[in-house]
Amino acid sequence: MDVNAKLSNKNGDILSDPTPYRRIVGRLTYLTITRPEIVYSVQTLSQFMSQPRRPHWDAALRILRYLKGTPGQGLFTSSSSSFTLKGYCDSNWASCPMTRRSLTGYCPFLGDSPLSWKSKKQSTVSRLSAEAEYHSMATVTCELT
Repeated sequence: MDVNAKLSNKNGDILSDPTPYRRIVGRLTYLTITRPEIVYSVQTLSQFMSQPRRPHWDAALRILRYLKGTPGQGLFTSSSSSFTLKGYCDSNWASCPMTRRSLTGYCPFLGDSPLSWKSKKQSTVSRLSAEAEYHSMATVTCELT
């Protein structure tokens, strides 16, 4: 049976079989290791794994179309790089529209090559944007340590 036919409910209805949605989001999560530009979208979609709706399915398909149109892009590691350890971080204060929590993102580098990176919702609600930035800096410092 065609996946689109199986999931063709009214706009906003809960999908009758969420298994294909869960598979796609799981594979997209794995792909975010080398494609950081899709992290925020995949993170947002992963919040709806228990009860995905038609708009979530459409957004997942849109990400797949984007990936199909941009092959060869992503993170690459350099074979000739210095051993300088550095880290970059940022936060978006109260940017989650559902919980008003801040989002933190960081990326430690060894020379010019990224070691890892992460984007996640902060565990508490920050009162000030500076508080969200300090939380982000503490997180990347722990990662570098």
